[in-house]
Amino acid sequence: MKKTDKESLVDKLSENFKRSNATFVTDYKGMKAIDMDEIRKSLRESSVELKIVRNTLARRAVDGTAFEHLKPKFVGPSAIAFSYKDAAAAAKLLVQFSKDKPNLKIIGGALGAKAMGLEDIKGLADLPPRDVLLAKMLGSMKSPATGIVTVFAGIPKKLLYALNAIKDAKASSAA
Repeated sequence: MKKTDKESLVDKLSENFKRSNATFVTDYKGMKAIDMDEIRKSLRESSVELKIVRNTLARRAVDGTAFEHLKPKFVGPSAIAFSYKDAAAAAKLLVQFSKDKPNLKIIGGALGAKAMGLEDIKGLADLPPRDVLLAKMLGSMKSPATGIVTVFAGIPKKLLYALNAIKDAKASSAA
């Protein structure tokens, strides 16, 4: 590979690191090409890009960035998964693939610039999908407003009940 090709590849990798909201490093030793294609296709549907890159080039790409903590993870045959949308969905897919295909091992990753170990990635995979989390948050935000409306609606009702009770008391004493 020519030096200019390597430099452009390092620049592209560095750009991928900057664009992604989550990055995962995996070891794919012993995986068949068909299995890797299947994994790539499934990840691509979730806006995740899986790249197999030489470790020296990956180390250069993270050099001087917030992802420098990933340098020690680039050992052996490494594949890097860049998640551009939903980090939890990417983690869920990778964890599922590592269960189905024992040769795929998750080594580590980063959520934003924060380092993640295997347990952190499994925890991220256990999160509900983004839409469900947003719905729960909206419900939590709506709940206090609904409570206030109910309280304020109760004041006129109680006044109406009190006035009806007074009317009934006057009607029964007049009779």
